Amino acid sequence: MAHCIVAAAEEILDKEFPVLDHGFVRLVDYLGSDERIVQSARVSYGSGTKTYRQDKGLITYLLRNDHTSPFEQVNFTFHVKMPIFVARQWIRHRTGRVNEISGRYSVMSDECYQPDVQHINFQSEDNKQGRANEAVDPKLAEEVLALLGEDQKHSYETYQKLLDLGIARELARIDLPLSLYTEWYWQMDLHNLFHFLQLRLDSHAQFEIRSYAQIILEMVRTVCPIATEAFEEYKLGGKNFSKGELEAIKCLIEGKENPLKGRALELFEEKLR
Repeated sequence: MAHCIVAAAEEILDKEFPVLDHGFVRLVDYLGSDERIVQSARVSYGSGTKTYRQDKGLITYLLRNDHTSPFEQVNFTFHVKMPIFVARQWIRHRTGRVNEISGRYSVMSDECYQPDVQHINFQSEDNKQGRANEAVDPKLAEEVLALLGEDQKHSYETYQKLLDLGIARELARIDLPLSLYTEWYWQMDLHNLFHFLQLRLDSHAQFEIRSYAQIILEMVRTVCPIATEAFEEYKLGGKNFSKGELEAIKCLIEGKENPLKGRALELFEEKLR
């Protein structure tokens, strides 16, 4: 297989794309492209033996039908700076390879995340892990930001005092807030990266991690535009229906009563919205 070079991707390598107030994402490196996906799928053929239309059709077929191994031939390495609470959500995707800055070796910076006023919300009444859509009153938002800022400042001042006293960095760091920024190098293959994006671009995901996922999606599009288009069409924008839900759709088409009841019906109606 020939080494895959994508001109558009080369232009964004090592460039910082800002996220939130102090964060960023950099595409450090990539291995493979749409071409690598079709090369690995047609392992007995050389490059250039098929047309763009045929390549696009193959990639779409592979993704839509969950033939995942050709997508695992494409890899991405990112340098990401994010708040620690975002990193703790992110690390749940265990298929990635991570090397994070260590507070045992390095003095942590004093940069902490503060949300924009429009993203300060009350707890959602129907979503135990999320926030309501409407922002709080501006006066209350100012109070929230003041409380956060005061606590963040105090925590970092304590950290600095402990360091000045000669206390070990690994101990001095233990009271730092989850809003503090951390950094890591993160590597993942395209198949698992699409799974990460499908979950973290969902409207139920926390706003802050969705912001990072959106930037990463655009970087992936630069390297693999055909695969990304197929992902958006069939995974990100598509729906999976259960056996019972498919039966319900059939009944609705035929003008019959929907057989689903209770929670099953609620989930089905949510999918249709």
